[in-house]
Amino acid sequence: MCGTRRASRPARHQEPAVQVQPAAEPFSAAGGRTGVLLVHGFTGSPASMVPWAQSLADDGFSVEVPRLPGHGTRWQELNRTRWTDWYAEASTALDRLGASCDEVFLCGLSMGGCLALRLAEERADDVAGLVLVNPSVISTRKDLRAVPLVKRFVPSRRGIGNDINKPGVDEHCYDRTPLKAVDSLRALWKVTREDLPKVTVPLLLFRSLVDHVVEPMSAQLIVQQVSSRDVTERVLSKSYHVATLDNDAPAIFVESAEFIRKHSAPTGRL
Repeated sequence: MCGTRRASRPARHQEPAVQVQPAAEPFSAAGGRTGVLLVHGFTGSPASMVPWAQSLADDGFSVEVPRLPGHGTRWQELNRTRWTDWYAEASTALDRLGASCDEVFLCGLSMGGCLALRLAEERADDVAGLVLVNPSVISTRKDLRAVPLVKRFVPSRRGIGNDINKPGVDEHCYDRTPLKAVDSLRALWKVTREDLPKVTVPLLLFRSLVDHVVEPMSAQLIVQQVSSRDVTERVLSKSYHVATLDNDAPAIFVESAEFIRKHSAPTGRL
């Protein structure tokens, strides 16, 4: 088993029964004794991670892509959740993989990368390594500073999804950005940034050269602040923010599989 089992934090929000978008269903596949948990981004859904997960499953890994609370339904539902709900779901998924795997690696896109970092900070014994794609932990955008006030009067603003260079690709995200949820996301960023030195596991970070959603300083801060001895950063020149569905996706799939194999314990290898 992969490290000491810890009880998941209870979610503060019980998500009501709402219709899940067809492309937003969670995904899992049983494979070898090395597990990979893949976490999608803010306002996104498992659709942005399933091709990556399927590629890893084809390579023999056990994979799981949870649907985070408030995602994959209606943007209004996301406004009813907090970051602790998203974290609790990711932590529960880590428990499920850990029950059948010797070790678990975490992969995350954008906010999913932040959640993966948070898990590595709080559950270090249960995480074997991290693969992050355009992770978000900070922003200097001035409009975000007004969110704590504006959210009381304005429920949402224009969406931030589908920042993809490759034509004809849809990440199946919300077309609106819920502001109460944005404020909670900022709280997640803060606690994760403060504990970055607690991250000690091997880290592979992919960063798009052109990203219209997450600023480069997020990746810079992560690389500078983590305590991991093994840190590799790859710059993606052909993709925008949702690189897992973009032109560089094949490279991400191959390099992440190689990274996981390299850092797998002998008992967990395929």
